Amino acid sequence: MTHSLYLYYQVAVPDARLYQTVQALQQELCARCGVSARLLRRRDDPTTWMEVYEGIADDAVFAATLAEAEQRHSIAALSGPRHAEWFQPLDEAGPEP
Repeated sequence: MTHSLYLYYQVAVPDARLYQTVQALQQELCARCGVSARLLRRRDDPTTWMEVYEGIADDAVFAATLAEAEQRHSIAALSGPRHAEWFQPLDEAGPEP
């Protein structure tokens, strides 16, 4: 079973530098972990961004790789606190908790 990670956060100013940094982070994670990634922004608030990572086979390995990459790309200096939400496909999990 694979999982998906949704990371959302506020940015002070949505600018090209931050966009390029997040894109580089996502490209690295895709290459290292074999996941797919998307970058979204809130429709009614351009300062709320969300990174989506799908196809995560090993949550612990991905989380460690993400933390390492975030540090290397200085993500914390560019955005507010990052909030993580983990999901799995309902058809694989079944309707019960």
